Amino acid sequence: MAVLKEGSKAPAFKALDQNGNAISLADFKGKKVILYFYPKDDTPTCTIQACNLRDNFALLKKKGYQIVGVSVDDVKSHKKFVEKHDLPFPLVADEDKKIVDKYNLWGEKKFMGRTYMGTTRTTFLIDEEGKIVKIIDKPESKNHTEEILEAWKAAGK
Repeated sequence: MAVLKEGSKAPAFKALDQNGNAISLADFKGKKVILYFYPKDDTPTCTIQACNLRDNFALLKKKGYQIVGVSVDDVKSHKKFVEKHDLPFPLVADEDKKIVDKYNLWGEKKFMGRTYMGTTRTTFLIDEEGKIVKIIDKPESKNHTEEILEAWKAAGK
């Protein structure tokens, strides 16, 4: 699979959200999308990131941005995570890792001296035509909204 770059077309996907509804990238055609990938529901850093986006949701929405989260957790786990933290945006269940693979985000990780396979935390900013405007590698979870706003501004979006 080719490495995704800024300016590339964002890979299409279709999967279920936390409510069991089918969601696809095509649903957001003509809209600016913040597509963020994270390792696991309800873990400390992933929760900080999701809550940062939740706390700034009104501002991001006012600027015309749609937020979609993706992890390899199942629908049930996503539903629990959304309800526990009152998240106002969809989380896509990618249990078979098809979306993570399309975005080249499944790989070797290290934590506390342990090596394992997992999702690389990454955010893709996608424009109205479905092109990747910016890739934020290793986003700073507690300041993620600021990173996103700065990136969109730099891109003139």
